[in-house]
Amino acid sequence: MLSSAIVAAPAEAAAVLVVPLSRTTAAAQEVARFWLADGAANLRNATPYTVRTAADGERLSTDIVPDGPPVSVPPVEGPSSPEGSVPTTSGKVFFIGSDLQPHWCTGTAVQGRYRNVVATAGHCLLDIEAPAGPLTKWVFVPGYTDGTTPFGLYVGKQGVTHYDFDDVRDHDRDYAFVNVYSGVVFSSPDTLTNAGRLADNTGGQGLAFNRPLAPAVDVFGYPAGPNPDGSLPYTGDTLERSTGPTFTMNVTNPLADRPVGVDSPFTGDGSLGSSWLTDYASDTRTGYLNGITMSVSDTDGDDRFDTGVSPYFNSDTYAVYRKAEAYWTGSIA
Repeated sequence: MLSSAIVAAPAEAAAVLVVPLSRTTAAAQEVARFWLADGAANLRNATPYTVRTAADGERLSTDIVPDGPPVSVPPVEGPSSPEGSVPTTSGKVFFIGSDLQPHWCTGTAVQGRYRNVVATAGHCLLDIEAPAGPLTKWVFVPGYTDGTTPFGLYVGKQGVTHYDFDDVRDHDRDYAFVNVYSGVVFSSPDTLTNAGRLADNTGGQGLAFNRPLAPAVDVFGYPAGPNPDGSLPYTGDTLERSTGPTFTMNVTNPLADRPVGVDSPFTGDGSLGSSWLTDYASDTRTGYLNGITMSVSDTDGDDRFDTGVSPYFNSDTYAVYRKAEAYWTGSIA
């Protein structure tokens, strides 16, 4: 059953679920201070989210069948930077888990009417370890490194996901788009100063829905966890990039009917929510979001993760995105 804190959209968009986060200025200010206080101690002490990071899956050679016409949303460029650098749109989403401890996933700023949308995995928004409800104190920090907030800290006002993900844990809908307030920084020990709208500061990735499988995508995320063999190839301290072909998959755990995979060595902890970008251009650091890492898989049985797993971005995904991209948030400082 749905928590009273979560509300479905009107009947004409019944598949879309709106998830309230920090809905008032006072609540959002309290969340911002929680993360920024004491030299951003809670950001520094957060650990990678480890809920449902691995999937039992195998690669398939079948094609994907779109359920509607292809749709694209163009990206918006961010601040200029040397060619080849990683996108400023990527960062970490922070929240409090069921264990009441601070954790993080990966998130990505995407294009939207009010430059305020972050894409991540659905279970980096909803607490799937609880009966229902959002993960609390939800914020996004693009370009995060060791407690720094180079573009500010952005408090989530509401998240938008698919009703079936909350209702029946359908991981074909394990994605979320979160509307954030304008960013804030501490200008003095307890004074929040407005840092501007998210995509104005970082740029925003485009999006692509109902597309054929891409020959290759670039995956950007913060992997931090171990492989099944215990090796630790990543620390989660810096944004990582991998490039590989995509393919359909058969996944037996968690529940998903038509997930897609990408050849990627990322481990699961920390990389949940990683962006899959098609047509990525290093000079503009933009591309088209066409997938979100919901888990990783070892498909060849060598005890090392070799595959990222994402829902296929179809018409349902587009409907969820459209609900989010039209929502205005404003400033809390």
